[in-house]
Amino acid sequence: MIKNSRQGPLIRAEAVSRVYPLSGNRSVIGIHRIDLRIDPGELVVIKGESGSGKSTLLSLLGGLDSPSEGRLFVAGRKLHRARPEELTQFRRTAVGMVFQSFNLLPTLTVLENVALPSLLAGNPPGQTRTRAEELLDWLSMTPRLDHMPGQLSGGEMQRTAIARALINDPEIILADEPTGNLDSRNAAAVVALLADLNRRWQRTVVIATHSDLADPHATLQVRLLDGAIVSGGS
Repeated sequence: MIKNSRQGPLIRAEAVSRVYPLSGNRSVIGIHRIDLRIDPGELVVIKGESGSGKSTLLSLLGGLDSPSEGRLFVAGRKLHRARPEELTQFRRTAVGMVFQSFNLLPTLTVLENVALPSLLAGNPPGQTRTRAEELLDWLSMTPRLDHMPGQLSGGEMQRTAIARALINDPEIILADEPTGNLDSRNAAAVVALLADLNRRWQRTVVIATHSDLADPHATLQVRLLDGAIVSGGS
């Protein structure tokens, strides 16, 4: 992996809001006028109760959703103005996402799940397989290459998901409650992997979590309340 040499903030949010319209004149505020700056190589922990806006913020940073208001710059892209096809390309190349529910495809093997984003990005199959095998070896998953997700433990599924998030060598790793479905031992192991990615390869890691496990590794802690940053913003 190549260390990030980008100058200036990797992520910059300026008065970003996400409002979800309901029927009639009603709406729900996901996040409200957030200002946030994240520099390359940081490990950011986003905390807050359920409904505070953590997942909404990660969805915006990952290009899964778009702001209702404000300006959002991530890895050199203007996500507040991006077209759907630009967001698709952004998700395939600039960010890797890790979810609480793993989101592995049950009909694909471990190796196939990891390789899929690279193949979708148009990379050669041989190069993709080599890269996937290297990542899975680093994560001690080589004995499980041909296993199906249903044959894995929770910790093994999350390590597979981390390998998949890394296959296209993204600048940013976004992890939404990555330890939520794991026991304490596997949760600590997953956090250690994410911290190792941050320290060793200077990958920018953003973790939304209820847990305190990642707090000792954080270079920045952001706390959300009712969709707004109450501490740790720019």
